[in-house]
Amino acid sequence: MAKEQANWARGITMRPGDRWYTGWVYLLPGFFIFAALVLYPLGLTFWYSFHDWAGIGRPVWLGLGNYLKLFQDKLFWQGIFHNLQFVIFYSIIPIVLGLVLSSILHQRWFKGVTLFRTLLFLPQILPMVLIGIIWRWLYSPVNGPINQILKAIGLKALARPWLGDFDWALPSLGIVATWYFYGFCMVVFLAGIQKIEPHLYDAAGLDGASALQQFWYITLPDLRREIGVVMMFTFITALKVFDVVFVTTRGGPGDSTLVTSLYLYEKAFKQKAVGYGASIAVILTIFTILIALFLRRYQERKV
Repeated sequence: MAKEQANWARGITMRPGDRWYTGWVYLLPGFFIFAALVLYPLGLTFWYSFHDWAGIGRPVWLGLGNYLKLFQDKLFWQGIFHNLQFVIFYSIIPIVLGLVLSSILHQRWFKGVTLFRTLLFLPQILPMVLIGIIWRWLYSPVNGPINQILKAIGLKALARPWLGDFDWALPSLGIVATWYFYGFCMVVFLAGIQKIEPHLYDAAGLDGASALQQFWYITLPDLRREIGVVMMFTFITALKVFDVVFVTTRGGPGDSTLVTSLYLYEKAFKQKAVGYGASIAVILTIFTILIALFLRRYQERKV
């Protein structure tokens, strides 16, 4: 009896006949799978980051050599800078578009909400590799629809090799990311708006508040948690972007769209510098975790 009271005081609830290790028995199979597929490879990556290793043979201990070389690597920092630029297209613009669209679609006078929600969310069901192939065709300088339309409406001067232009290659890929993520942001925000009490909008309308004022003082504050979740997800995705860049530009032209994950791939699998690639992965992981913790703390403070 005393033991049950002690467990209850610690917040532990147990059914009659249960042993203290019952919960651990259920957790262990999942934990072993997680350890084998996640923790063990993560530990190996961290270990190899201190070695010079080509993927075969015996690794040679370098200590912090890979990291010292990495922090002096201009291409690595250029990749980080491009990842931060992608944050604008992966996170900031989709969040703004999602907020605007969700605010419009939840209005009572708007008809066909389900249809529009489905159409705008449609890109999310497509693989990113397939999307990259489709947009590579759309951006084609020879027979791509984008240039063809510009020429047809008399804007031939704006036509260009979008993915081959040093100034436009990264923004062109950013447009693809925005097109992919704004529907996801919109659906999350719509779900958040549905939990807001309708009488708040009715009361604000009776007080003479405009639609913009209702959005600013009612909708936006109540969506802080959803905004935080979406921002964390899209921000992390921007930091580890790989597939759409690999399918479309391979980091070109030159290094104008080189991102950290692609640089890691080239070092580890093309140049056979697995240890150096592992050090890139470790730094990118630490950077991502720090960003996620910062966003999480900011979200909790705001909410």
